[in-house]
Amino acid sequence: MTTATAELAGTGTLLRFALRRDRLMIPVWVAVNTLMILSMPGTLEGLYSTDADRAKLVADTASNASFRALIGPVFDDSIGALTAWRVGVYAGALAAVVSLLVVVRHTRDEEESGRQELVASGMVGRRASLTASLLAAGVANAVLALLVTVGLFGQGAAGALAFGLGLAGVGMVFATMAAIVAQFTESARLARGLTAGLLGAAFVLRAAGDSASDDGSSALTWASPLGWLSNVRSFANERWWVLLLFVAATAAQAALAYALAGRRDVGMSFFPSRPGPAEGRLATTTALAWRLQRGGVLGWSIGFFLAGVVYGGLTDGVTDLVGDNENAREIFERMGGQSGLTDAFLASMIGMLGLIASLYVVSSVLRLHGEETSMRAEPLLANAVSRLRWAAGHLLIAFAGSTWIMILAGLGFAAGYGKQIPEILAACLIQLPAVWLIGGIAVLLYGVLPRAAMAAWAVASAVLLIGWVGPALDAPQAVLDLSPFAHLPKLPGGEMAWGPVLALLASAALLVAGGLAGLQRRDMTT
Repeated sequence: MTTATAELAGTGTLLRFALRRDRLMIPVWVAVNTLMILSMPGTLEGLYSTDADRAKLVADTASNASFRALIGPVFDDSIGALTAWRVGVYAGALAAVVSLLVVVRHTRDEEESGRQELVASGMVGRRASLTASLLAAGVANAVLALLVTVGLFGQGAAGALAFGLGLAGVGMVFATMAAIVAQFTESARLARGLTAGLLGAAFVLRAAGDSASDDGSSALTWASPLGWLSNVRSFANERWWVLLLFVAATAAQAALAYALAGRRDVGMSFFPSRPGPAEGRLATTTALAWRLQRGGVLGWSIGFFLAGVVYGGLTDGVTDLVGDNENAREIFERMGGQSGLTDAFLASMIGMLGLIASLYVVSSVLRLHGEETSMRAEPLLANAVSRLRWAAGHLLIAFAGSTWIMILAGLGFAAGYGKQIPEILAACLIQLPAVWLIGGIAVLLYGVLPRAAMAAWAVASAVLLIGWVGPALDAPQAVLDLSPFAHLPKLPGGEMAWGPVLALLASAALLVAGGLAGLQRRDMTT
C-alpha cells in the first residue's frame, strides 16, 4: 500500500458515516435552497409579465446602487437571468453555510470531542477524516447543483447548468476554507465563527463592489466568491471561464488544508487556545453560558444591525422601484400589510429579519445539546449545579439574545431610514413571540427527545421557507398560518392585536416548561 493510499484508508466508511449523521440537516437545507430558487421564475412571471416591465426593472436596478448592493447587478431581462439575479447571492450564501457546517462538524468537532482520536486508532488514514468531510460537502453541493439545473432547465439549458455549477462552486470554496480554518483552532465553535466571518466579509466586499459598478466589474466584486457567482452571468451570455476561479480556489485551498493536516497532531492546532487563569473566574452558569456564546451573539448583532441599515436605506426608493406594478405591490402587502407601500415594505423586511432570528434562537438553544453530547456538561453537573440552573444560563442567552439582535435591527433601520423610529422598534420587538415559539420547540425537542433535537432546524427552515416563498406564490392562507409569524400584527402601519401575541407567548412558555421538565426526568449522555 502506497503512502497516499494509507493516508486515505477508511475514507469510504467515514463518508457513509458522515452522510448518515447529516441525513436530516443536508436534505433540509438543500430542499430549502432548491425550493427558494425554483419558486422564483413563476413569481417573476407574475410580477413582470411583459418585456417592458422586465426592461424597466433592469433599468431601475442599474440606477439604484442600494438595490445592487443588496441583490447584485442584473445582466439581462429574461426570466432566467432575473431568477439568477434575485436569488443568486442568498442561495450562494446558504450553500456556503451548509458546506462550512458540514466540514467543521466532521473535522474539528470530532477532534474536540475526542471521537477522532478513537477513530484514528483503527485502520483509518491520517487524512481520511478531512477527505470524507469534503466529500460530504461535495455530495450536498452536487445534489443542489443537479436539482437547480433540472428545475431551471426550461429557462435555458446553458444558463441552468452555469447557475447550478456556480452555486456548487461557492459551496466548495467555503468548504475548503473551513477545512483550513479548522487546522488553526482547537474549538469547533471558533472555527465556525471565523469561517462565517469570512463569508460575511465576502458579502460585504461584493455589496461594496456592486454598489460602485452596475456590471460587476469592480475589483471588490472580483475579490468575493459571491461576486464570482454573479459574474458567471447565468442566462445572459454565460462566462464559463469564471467557473475556473471556483475550481482553482477549491483546489488550492484543499491542497493547503491537506498540507496543514499532515503537520499537526490529532486534537491540536497551529494556534492552540491560551491557558486559562490559575483560578476560575466564572461564578455562575449564566457567566459560563455567556463565555461560550458571546462570539455568536456578537456576530449576529453585527449582522442584524448592518441588515437594518441596508434595508432602511432602501425604504425611500421602494416606491420608485415598484412604481405602478400592482403584482409587486400585492406581494409586499401580503407580507407586510395593506397600510401603504412604505409601511408594507418596512413590515415585510422586519418580518424577514424575525424569520432569520429564529435561526439564531435555535442555534443558541441547541448549544445545550452540543455541551451534553461532547461530555462537557457531565463534569459540571456532577458538582452542586442543577440541570435547571445549567440550562437556564443558555436559555437566557438564547431568548435575551434574540431580543437584543432585533433591537439592533431596529436601530439599524433608524440609522438607514431615519423616520418612524418608535414604530420600527415596536415592529422589531413584536417579532419576538414567534421567535420565542420556535425557540420553545427547540427546548422541547432537546429536553424530551434529545436524539431528535436537530429537527428544530427543520422546523425553523420550514417557517423560513413559508415566510419567504409563501406570499410570493400566493400560497393559501391555511399554509401561511402554519408559521407563527403569520399571526403577528403587521407593524408598522397595521393595527395592534394583543390576542395572538399573548397566545404565542403562552405557547412558548409552555413549550419551554415542557422541555425543562423532560430534561429533569431523562438520563443525560455520559
